[in-house]
Amino acid sequence: MKSLPDNVVLYKQTPIFDARTIPPGLQHAHATKDGTWGLIVVSEGELLYRILERDTDEIRLSPQLAGVIEPGVRHEVSAPGEVKFHVEFYR
Repeated sequence: MKSLPDNVVLYKQTPIFDARTIPPGLQHAHATKDGTWGLIVVSEGELLYRILERDTDEIRLSPQLAGVIEPGVRHEVSAPGEVKFHVEFYR
């Protein structure tokens, strides 16, 4: 998993989502704007994070492993079971 650049600053955070409240837009291919990084932070359970570039890369996120979203990179998430997570946005 890549890391956030050292020079980015948190500017926004989503509410906490669970398996029933994940917005449909997060479950289908989407991307952040140029210059915007994201960090998927799981507080309970597991979340599948798919990076949808040339080859799909699927990563199982957990409280021990956050998911870094690079600017402009298409991705989606799904919950294989119970989960609680939020997304932080950085510039």
